Formats: sequence, C-alpha cells, structure tokens
Amino acid sequence: MAQYRNHSEKTELIKSGKLSLRKNVEEFLRKIEDNKELNAFNFVFDDALSEADKIEEKIKSGKAGKLAGMVISVKDVLSIKNRPMTCSSKILANYEAVYTATAVQKLIDEDAIIIGKTNCDEFAMGSSNENSAFGIVRNPHDKERVPGGSSGGSAVSVAAGLCDASIGTDTGGSIRQPAAFCGVYGLKPTYGRVSRYGLTAFASSFDTVGPFANSVDDIALILSVLAGKDPRDSTSREIEVPDFDLTGNGPEKFTVGIPKEYLNPSSEGGLDPEIKEAVENQINILKKNGYEVKEISLPHTEYSIATYYILTTAEASSNLSRYDGAHYGYRSDKANNLFDMYTESRTEGFGKEVKRRIMLGTYVLSAGYYDAYYRKAQKVRRLLKEDFDKAFEQADLILTPTTPTVAFKIGEKSADPLQMYLSDIFTTPANLAGIPGINIPIGKNSDGMPIGLQLMANHFEELKLLRFAKQLEKLK
Repeated sequence: MAQYRNHSEKTELIKSGKLSLRKNVEEFLRKIEDNKELNAFNFVFDDALSEADKIEEKIKSGKAGKLAGMVISVKDVLSIKNRPMTCSSKILANYEAVYTATAVQKLIDEDAIIIGKTNCDEFAMGSSNENSAFGIVRNPHDKERVPGGSSGGSAVSVAAGLCDASIGTDTGGSIRQPAAFCGVYGLKPTYGRVSRYGLTAFASSFDTVGPFANSVDDIALILSVLAGKDPRDSTSREIEVPDFDLTGNGPEKFTVGIPKEYLNPSSEGGLDPEIKEAVENQINILKKNGYEVKEISLPHTEYSIATYYILTTAEASSNLSRYDGAHYGYRSDKANNLFDMYTESRTEGFGKEVKRRIMLGTYVLSAGYYDAYYRKAQKVRRLLKEDFDKAFEQADLILTPTTPTVAFKIGEKSADPLQMYLSDIFTTPANLAGIPGINIPIGKNSDGMPIGLQLMANHFEELKLLRFAKQLEKLK
C-alpha cells in the first residue's frame, strides 16, 4: 500500500493509479478490526467501501470535492441521519439521528468518506475517556494509559492509523488534550467559526467542533471546509473564511508570548519537568531562528478551572434536563408513575461523571447560590477574556504546554475528580475566552509518551495559528 503524508499526496497517488481508494478503505477497516482492544469506535460503517468506489471515479474524472478520498471518523456526539448517535451514554442507547450535523454534511459534500462514530466520554464530559457506556478507550502508545478526553476515540483513531482524520469537539480542551496525549494535531477553532448545529450540547457557550489529523496541512484543509456561517446556528458568525493557504506571502516572523503562569511548575496542577523542558527547547529554537519571544502575563489563569466548571456544569444541568425517558432514548422499566419514570430513567441512564456535573450545575444555579457562584464566575470569565485581549496587544500568538502531564495510567485519577479536572488547566482558558488553540506534537518523554505544545491566537486568527504551526515543522 502506497504511503502518504497528507491528503494532497493521497489524491495524487489515487489519480496516478498508485493507490486504490477501495483498498485504502479496506485497510482502515482491517486495522479497526485488528485494534479492537483500543475501543476507539462505537460504530463502524461498512458502506464506506461503496462510497470509496464512487469517489475514486470522481477523483479520476476531475470532478471530486476538496476532501475527496479523505477517510474521516466522527465523534459520537455529532448527528448523522439514520446512524446511531449515543453520546456514549446508556440513556441514548439505540437512538438514531433524524438529521445530519452541518459540520458532518460539509465533509460529505466535499466527498469525504465517513468510516464510523468514535467513542468518547459520556456527553463529552471527561478528560480521560474512562466515562463511556461503551467502555474505556486505550492510548495506542501504551494501552495501560488513557488517551485523554473527551474526544479520546477520535484522537486514537488518527494516532493508530485507523483513518486519515477525525472530527471531535472541544468544550474545555477535549480536542487539544487528547491530541497531546496521543501525539497528533488537534485544533479548537474560535467559538462561532464552525456550526454547532447537530452537535449534542454539553455547555452551549463553550462547545466547538474541530479536526484531528497527522499534519497541519490536513487540519487547515478540513477547517476550510468546516468554517462558515450556518443559518441554523445563531452562534455561528458571519465572518470571512480565508482559504487557509499555509504558504503565506513571504517570510513571516510572528511575535510569540509566553505566559509566565503556564511555565511555573509550582502552579496549581503542576507541570511535569520533561514537558517543561520540551516546551523550553521549542522556545529556544524560536529565539535561535530570529523570532521575537517575550514573557507575558495572564493573571487570572489560576481561576480558570473553577470558573470553567461552575459555568459548564450549570449549562450541562440545563441542557441535559431534556433526557427524561419521555421523548426518546432509555426509559426505565421500574417506573410506576411519571415522577418515578423521570427519576429512574435518569438514574439508570446517566453515568457517574454526568450525574456529578448535573448535581454541581443544579447547585450553582439554585436560589441562594446563583449570585455567589454562577454570576461571579461570569464576571471572572470576562476578566479572563480581557487578559487575552491585553496579551494579544503584545504578541501575535501565545505558546504554552498543552497539558501538565503526559497521558496518565487508566484508573489513576478516577477516584479524585479534582485531579482529573486539573488535567485541563492549560486548555480551559481558551474556551472561556472563545479563542482558537491547536496542539502540536513536539516529541516524547523518557517513557515514550507524546508531549504536546499549545498555540493560541486571537479570535478568528486561525490562519495565523496554522501558518506558525507550519513554520514550527521546519525549524531546528
């Protein structure tokens, strides 16, 4: 089977007859079957083979779309008409979507092949992909470690070579963190850049849809398809979508800001010394190549985790109230009356982490606590956004570690929710501010586990983010 580094190379191989798209898809399906122990997929679509035949003909005739032949997996929180959509939850067992999410439809319209739905933390709530009704997802670099969450199945499907790319969602780091743990690229776009229509809501003012891939080029290509205003999503923005050309117009030396709060190993959550060293090596490479690197401050960073979990659990409590056993999904057979139907269906249908977040959210929204918690957290969210506004007056981009540690062992943090939540300490600020961020794999630690570097840019400056990521590939 011919090897390729990105979609452009793959397309050329298909055109020249050196790569059969059908055999390519067959190989992916075989790998998925051979790697079942990773548990990356909830559902696999065998009709991807018949799609491959149609699209290969379109490629050879020159009538194919931008993503023709790209084999993509989709996180099981995005709807595809007449396909299962469970959000990895018992409460949506056997549910089939009645329409297709805009983001997925855009991929299909550009001739991508959807190979299946990936496993995830239930309702996208988690940082390790241990909270799924379909079971734990395993890291392909060490099967005794987590892949990160909540889009762990998507990250694993790309890292293990089970597809070309994947679409995940990021509410507080759920694309970037598993991308870092699995050693792939993962982009969280600006809030409002990509339609959320057809995405099952966790926290509506945070949720974003974005891609995983093995190259910056493929990330940029997929984003060019996903981006744009959707009349069915009032939060999607009417803003120009660039072509995401990564070549630029000549040499471009960006100013890079390094927030002192992120590289302080004594900060809340800590920072693994090997990750700190790897990130500092990248900073030194930038300096050696003539980039301006300056220390900046994001002074409210220490409040980001508390703010994030107050606001997202509040939104989750509201969003998940619709799962009551009455309209669709799981209904308990223990119910003798309406009250019991609601109580038993939700008790049996939801997992432990989802229940925890519903309870937290209901608490912070309750009478007597709304002002003390929810309203105050909204004010801190504004302060965090203002921190980034000031930082981007000094720097084009912000560079940080993606995670405080590499992928941890399965079960290591399950008994301590606070430690689990702190694994998102470097990613949640971007969601609170609504800005774009990307994980870039920068090597491995002494145990052979991937290390990720995070880049953040100002609102709707994904092109700047991606061009700089492309430059980093070439620097030594």
